[in-house]
Amino acid sequence: MRLSDTLSPFFEALAFAADQHKFQRRGGYDPLPYINHLIKVTQALLVIGKEENRDIIVACILHDMVEDTDVTIADLTAKFGVHVANIVAELTDDMAQTYEHRKQLQVDRASHLSIPARKIRIADKASNIQDIFTYPLDWSADKKKNYVENAILVVDQIRGTNQALEDWFDETVKFAQQRMH
Repeated sequence: MRLSDTLSPFFEALAFAADQHKFQRRGGYDPLPYINHLIKVTQALLVIGKEENRDIIVACILHDMVEDTDVTIADLTAKFGVHVANIVAELTDDMAQTYEHRKQLQVDRASHLSIPARKIRIADKASNIQDIFTYPLDWSADKKKNYVENAILVVDQIRGTNQALEDWFDETVKFAQQRMH
């Protein structure tokens, strides 16, 4: 197989995500384009999680698409296939709900996620925690602490999915806890 055939789906997803998220910035930190988050989570899935499944990697690139843009699951199905769209659908929060309710639903639903969605969720939570405690976000100390506590509850529901990603998550929690004191 040619390299272009192998890489094409990933670059198609990256280009699509970059276009859809082009005016978005990382929540609470305007200088950081949102696409950086998607790249970071996907890189963790590839490098730390050793993921090699094309659909899981593409879904990781697109995991926030429905929450943050006008793109629908039907759009993703048409463009990237049903398997990718289904993984993204599992990870999509109902943005009509309050922030607190969405976070509680993530805890309640975590154990029902597919293995691909679990891997992405762990990488996403670890990446978010790392960003929250690395960049000067305009988040209160309580909001940061609550995010970490919620992430722990989510990941605890899906342990046994990918040890390397779980170890990275635990390292980011320790990193955050050192900065909370």
